[in-house]
Amino acid sequence: MQAGMTVDDLAIPIDLPNEEAALVAQLQSGSEQAFAQLIDRFHRPLYSLIARSLQDPSDAADITQEVFLKVFRSIGGFHGEASLRTWLYRIALREASNQRRWWTRHKQQELSLDAPLGSACDDESDPRCRNEFLANDDCSPFDHAAQEETRERVEAALRQVPETSSCCGRLRALPTTRSPKFLRSTSAQ
Repeated sequence: MQAGMTVDDLAIPIDLPNEEAALVAQLQSGSEQAFAQLIDRFHRPLYSLIARSLQDPSDAADITQEVFLKVFRSIGGFHGEASLRTWLYRIALREASNQRRWWTRHKQQELSLDAPLGSACDDESDPRCRNEFLANDDCSPFDHAAQEETRERVEAALRQVPETSSCCGRLRALPTTRSPKFLRSTSAQ
């Protein structure tokens, strides 16, 4: 302690908790101005902390917003056992941890649409092997409509052909319609 300094002189820098207590009291009363002040004061440090914890800057921005929403909703539960900054940092780290855990769980279930088709999979229950199920070898809706239109035209043309030769023509012209129902209808003629 320097000469001429008193204990009262040392207490002056410890004015921050009083400021913090006033800010917390305003926040708990629902002051929007106090909330704006909180955001101005802690947005950058919280974003920086979260961005170091997560890899994606847009995720860090989202989580930072989530932290402020949680603070706004739960400021009534803040009892001052720790400083406001410590409380905010705990919330931020917990949210970043939850985001990482969520991403890890869902990343395992993620399917890559860029994976080569027909890649061999050892375990068919492995969710990453589902790209084989995503490939659709069926016709597109346009192709299906075009085939239906062609089928209708052929059937209309076959109705004009004499019955004695229409059965053979139907089987030859419509090889995709070998269903038992079609075969029964053509054999009845």
